[in-house]
Amino acid sequence: MYTPLHERALAAFLALVPGHGHATATAVMQAVNRDAVDEALQLIDESHVRLLHDRRTLRAVEDALHGLTADSASADSTSFRRTFIGPLAQELGVRPATLRKWENAGLVRPRRDPLTGYRVYDPADVRDAHLVHQLRRGGYLLEQIAPLITQVRTADGVEPLEGALRDWHGRLSDRGRAMLHGAAALDSYLRERA
Repeated sequence: MYTPLHERALAAFLALVPGHGHATATAVMQAVNRDAVDEALQLIDESHVRLLHDRRTLRAVEDALHGLTADSASADSTSFRRTFIGPLAQELGVRPATLRKWENAGLVRPRRDPLTGYRVYDPADVRDAHLVHQLRRGGYLLEQIAPLITQVRTADGVEPLEGALRDWHGRLSDRGRAMLHGAAALDSYLRERA
């Protein structure tokens, strides 16, 4: 038999999903229902950290794009640094196989160290990887991203990216608002449980 408290719990869960995702919303509600509120709050904090990281990545990509000129498209004038596949994959939160897939699609073009054979990502490659990652998170397919990366590399302009970046800004804002809505619903449920 369902009570108003069950209804409030369902409302809290449904409000958490758009901002935090199904898995995190489930874990939050399970923790709350085990009376592990601190664990639930930590899960929410971690979700906010991911949103902040996405915002910072987007800002870094925008900063890199604003500095692009025909002369700087392949230079290290961005805030990105030279790195290898493992650290870059870890930084992006993807597997090295994902970076290799992006390389096969021509989205990143690391050079090979002549002594070790390891992939070396210069600052422009790191910038491209961040851009690909951000656009993938925004729902763009690899074949949609390829012409944008080419545009950035040739520095003929970033107009094709402006719409994609604007859309991603909107998605981040929507996610932030959804997190606020979810927090209000969760707070209401916690108050009723108390």
